[in-house]
Amino acid sequence: MKYVVVSGGVISGIGKGVLASSTGLLFKTLGLRVTSIKIDPYMNIDAGTMSPLEHGECFVLNDGGEVDLDLGNYERYLNITLTKDHNITTGKIYSHVIERERKGDYLGKTVQVVPHVTGAIQDWIERVSKIPVDDSGLEPEVCIIELGGTVGDIESAPFVEALRQFQFRVGSDNFALIHVSLVPVIHGEQKTKPTQAAIKDLRSLGLTPDMIACRCQELLEVATIEKIGMFCHVGPNQVIAVHDVNTTYHVPLLLKEQKIMKFLSQKLRLDTIELTAESLQKGEHLLTRWKTLTANYDRAFETVTIALVGKYTHLKDSYLSVIKSLEHSSMKCNRKLKIEWVESSDLEEETKTSDLSKYHKAWHHVCQADGILVPGGFGSRGIEGMVAAAKYARESNIPYLGVCLGLQIAVIEFVRNVIGIPDSTSMEFDPAHSEETASVVYMPDVDQVKLGGTMRLGIHQTKFVKGSENAKLRKIYGGSEYVMERHRHRYEVNPKLISKIEAKGLKFIGKDETETRMELLELDDHKFFCGTQYHPEYISKVLDPSRPFLGLVAAASGILDDILAREDLSHKGDF
Repeated sequence: MKYVVVSGGVISGIGKGVLASSTGLLFKTLGLRVTSIKIDPYMNIDAGTMSPLEHGECFVLNDGGEVDLDLGNYERYLNITLTKDHNITTGKIYSHVIERERKGDYLGKTVQVVPHVTGAIQDWIERVSKIPVDDSGLEPEVCIIELGGTVGDIESAPFVEALRQFQFRVGSDNFALIHVSLVPVIHGEQKTKPTQAAIKDLRSLGLTPDMIACRCQELLEVATIEKIGMFCHVGPNQVIAVHDVNTTYHVPLLLKEQKIMKFLSQKLRLDTIELTAESLQKGEHLLTRWKTLTANYDRAFETVTIALVGKYTHLKDSYLSVIKSLEHSSMKCNRKLKIEWVESSDLEEETKTSDLSKYHKAWHHVCQADGILVPGGFGSRGIEGMVAAAKYARESNIPYLGVCLGLQIAVIEFVRNVIGIPDSTSMEFDPAHSEETASVVYMPDVDQVKLGGTMRLGIHQTKFVKGSENAKLRKIYGGSEYVMERHRHRYEVNPKLISKIEAKGLKFIGKDETETRMELLELDDHKFFCGTQYHPEYISKVLDPSRPFLGLVAAASGILDDILAREDLSHKGDF
């Protein structure tokens, strides 16, 4: 097993996840099997109870793991399926060590950070890195490990020490470290001192970078690269310049141009790994498709505008998988994507009274958009604005996609304005509401008190109902009888209102395994008005976009019929 660690210095949020994913992709283009691990040094067990406005999106895996959003990057780029154990947190490690101590596994020894916690981290990495994550069912050959946060943070110390020890456990030929650092531009001059200081801190902790990836807004000057190489004690070929590009999908090609894989191949002695002709061919095919994808993006000139009506729009990372799914779909449709961020509460009458200009601006974005998307979320804030957006999309024949909460919003709006129950809502927002007229109710099989990991989580089957053969959503899934998608919700559409809703033209075309829970809806005689109770964005891949998102973007671009006519919709991974 070859291990590549990606760490960060100076500041957080400079693109370690994208660089780790891009490096992993380049290993795959060589024909190697790749996996990824994300280390998060916070005390939480997982990301399930963390605020989207503070930490960004909570990404959900097949096994129901609620993890850091960077694992979504890995899955999207590398076309792999990870597990909750691929996200290591301080909370998980300490829980594991304390549980072992309570069982007496340490034979009466004094349990300490070194060697017990650091040893547990290393054992965890070795165990998880061997889990098969792709269709081959074989152990990976390369593991990309991203160390979250910034080197030097007190909470990162046990993980840095564990990795320092780990390099000796696995051997120098099987361990490489890429350190990502910021090169700011001040008064037109590229400053190297922050990078020098970050590398000094890293070395003082016992880790020496094999490569330094320098994030900068513009191309790094040759003098800057030479200066970093000299004062950070690495060769110029070990300094990688990662400047801003059109999209993050260009980063793998940017790294390849700078011969990053030539150095890593020598450092890790990749020539000792025997690869089959089939593996090499798959790698070459992947690189060709990636180049084609980025080239098509650069050549696209038509734009599609999607209004994202959400409640966490102040931090775009709260909807990272949604954004990426829209990007994947727009690239398949050969369109430039423009997202209009609409805070749902700005669409409400209360905002009209308090801030008329903000209200009109929000409605301008909605009315000028080619399509409307209402994503998932929790809580009552901004709900009436979402309902108003769904009503506008339904009545104006504007393509609409509701995801999780967005499906429930579509149902609430329909029950109020078409069925004729004006005060109908979700029991999430009004627990005292009558179950007879509530559009959305609590699922009877979930914990209503304990919040962590108690929702309907992970991958579940959704069956298309009889008579749905002509439904747009079913067609865009290639006519399948069922789909496997990831869920994260506590509420469901009220079964007592289903017959009334369907009688008026809003059809539930997909149900869960028991055929009692509504999973997919589609409105008759509409350009594209659909909703999914699951989160299709979680399994969208760069080269294989989420089908509901593809439907929305295609409909908003006016080419849905062309997309539905494609013969390769049913061939997942080749589309």
